[in-house]
Amino acid sequence: MHKYKIITLCGSIKFKDEFMKVQEKLTLDGNIVLTPNFFNNIKKEEIDEKTKEMLDEMHKQKINMSDEIYVINVGGYIGESTKNEIEYAKAKGKRISYLEVSK
Repeated sequence: MHKYKIITLCGSIKFKDEFMKVQEKLTLDGNIVLTPNFFNNIKKEEIDEKTKEMLDEMHKQKINMSDEIYVINVGGYIGESTKNEIEYAKAKGKRISYLEVSK
């Protein structure tokens, strides 16, 4: 059986459309793609601190399972949570790729 590379997408969930495009492309390129959780019925501001911590922990576990993270940095934007995820991935020795290369 072929071993597929596992890639976790990181970035602001406000870029949901870009996440979907990248997920599709990376999957069709032969990768297993893990994404953040997108909620259609709950706004980010409505999530309590305990739930936010749980979701952050889940995302770190996705990074642990991955060979690489792929940062969705539209317009070069990288928020605080994404910066933390990048640092976490670096500490775990994961490869890091970006949608847009910094200038």
